[in-house]
Amino acid sequence: MKFILDNWMLIVIALSSGFFLLLPVVQNASASGISPNEAVQCMNREKGVVIDVSTQEEFSTSHIKTSVSVPLEELETRLQAVAKNKSVPLIMVCENGMRSKRAQAVAQKLGYEKVHSLQGGLKAWKEANLPVSKA
Repeated sequence: MKFILDNWMLIVIALSSGFFLLLPVVQNASASGISPNEAVQCMNREKGVVIDVSTQEEFSTSHIKTSVSVPLEELETRLQAVAKNKSVPLIMVCENGMRSKRAQAVAQKLGYEKVHSLQGGLKAWKEANLPVSKA
């Protein structure tokens, strides 16, 4: 006990440095989703279906060319009609990636096997200079 009291500062430094060493590992584990380039590969190689869960207004402003519009509020009721085969990869997209993470959880709950969320959403897609469609 005397050792701990005499060296409390060294123990705090050791614990905090261990925490900061593990922080990047924990952050990467929580960052679920795929990058725009990985999404393109999934679309081309595995015939992935892009589901845009943005609102109709956002979708009409700008969207990925091959995406299908299914607003997040309607996802549970309309997803079965859009993607009948539950083994086909789904790529959920929204404006910034927040709603698509919720949509990913909904699709997984509905039994879809390969569901991805586009990291950074449509914003990241545009930053990668990938094609978008307007109107």
